[in-house]
Amino acid sequence: MKTAYWLLATALLLGACAGPNVTQYAQEQPVLDPTVYFAGQSEAWGMFQQRDGTVIKRFHVALTGQRTGDKFILNEQFAWSDGSQSQRAWTLWRTADGVWHGTAADVAGEAIGHASGNALNWQYTLHLPVDNQVVDVRMDDWMYQMDRDTLINRTSMHKFGVEVGQVTLFFRKLPPGARS
Repeated sequence: MKTAYWLLATALLLGACAGPNVTQYAQEQPVLDPTVYFAGQSEAWGMFQQRDGTVIKRFHVALTGQRTGDKFILNEQFAWSDGSQSQRAWTLWRTADGVWHGTAADVAGEAIGHASGNALNWQYTLHLPVDNQVVDVRMDDWMYQMDRDTLINRTSMHKFGVEVGQVTLFFRKLPPGARS
């Protein structure tokens, strides 16, 4: 009987670790292409929550994206609720197999992304400043394009396989010539 309980507990634990597969969104519209959605100006509002749900920081992001040769450059300017500011510049490209790649100064190696329908799932390690030190955190980043101008992003952050927090963002594409 102990073995049966152990097997059931193991199966439930493994099932809880399984996440969505991006291909399940293949029929969803509009199709998300980050180089199309983020071309030009957009802005986002977000928050970082600890794993217990407590909101630690809120932020606003002004984004500018443009194609440069075969790469796409996405500049992000963050204004944090504590008054601090930061920035990140992503370089994005898609390979012939349809896989998205991205680099940024605070990302270890490359971010790898898979898109299908209105969804894009990025996996990467972020060098995150915490209490005067830098901690490497594994990011499981999901983007969902809701309509032509709106995108929702939810990211789970993990350290040693344990979720340490979540980031939620709401993006809005700005009309040409508008400033955030």
